[in-house]
Amino acid sequence: MFGYIIRRILFALPIAIGVSIVCFSLVYLAPGDPLQTVLPPDATAETIAIVKHEYGFDRPVPVQYAIWLWHVVQGDFGRSIASRRPVTLEVFGSLANTAMLALFAVPVAFATGFAMGAIAGCYPGRILDRIVTGAAVIGVSLPNYWLGLVLVIVFAVEYMVLPASGMGKSGSAAFSLWRWSDAQFLVLPVVTLTMIPIGIIARTTRAAVAEVRSQEFVTTLRAMGLGEGAVIRHVLKNASPQVLAVMGLQFGYLMGGSILVETVFTWPGSGFLLNKAIINRDIPVLQGTILALSLVFVATNLVVDLLQATLDPRIRRA
Repeated sequence: MFGYIIRRILFALPIAIGVSIVCFSLVYLAPGDPLQTVLPPDATAETIAIVKHEYGFDRPVPVQYAIWLWHVVQGDFGRSIASRRPVTLEVFGSLANTAMLALFAVPVAFATGFAMGAIAGCYPGRILDRIVTGAAVIGVSLPNYWLGLVLVIVFAVEYMVLPASGMGKSGSAAFSLWRWSDAQFLVLPVVTLTMIPIGIIARTTRAAVAEVRSQEFVTTLRAMGLGEGAVIRHVLKNASPQVLAVMGLQFGYLMGGSILVETVFTWPGSGFLLNKAIINRDIPVLQGTILALSLVFVATNLVVDLLQATLDPRIRRA
């Protein structure tokens, strides 16, 4: 197992480097000049040259990448063009706010989706299967930004039982999970974020469980006299590796935050920060945010691979 862990980590390193190259390159393919946000319309050529030199935009792109990567390895993502604050503070502050959403969205989405899919997979073709499948299709099909707006209209505007936007009455700096006046701001964003993962996980679990139940070893277990509860436990264990892979992707989605959901609820997370950076053409913030979110996906896939190998030893021998 130790050798497998080392191999997976070594495989993840070139992926992380490739991700950094893509993150650095993509922002330069977007139209527009990022310096427009800090330069006045009547800026002279000399002023433009000074600002370009300050941000390093006057150097060849490969040199810019090498310098940027060296600083990133040291934990320095540069400074925001729009706010002049260190990008590291903005990125990790927004990731912490998104992690707070994920802290509640992940267990709700994973537990609900897995339970729905397991029930549907254990009773294929029955009324429970049809109800779960229909609910999963609806959950996947609903645009999350539209659902967020509907929830705001119903619970914040019509009935006024939950706040519509923001992160607490005193802002993110004074946010506390232990105060209901603050914690209630989590309810609508969390519900909105969990709908799509619940549908995806439910459908994946249902397909995996149904596939495992049709295999010959399940018939053998029943022939040996095992009760239905014990058979279901074996089925769920064998279906878990496939479900874990999908859960890993959905965890990355929830940790990455949804740009539209966080924008609808004005939640100051990574998606909201990315949206502002795109609008302002703030290249350092774009690079830092995209790289941080991408590394979350890489780390999540690594953890999922290790968990799959723990549950199914055949994966280690592949």
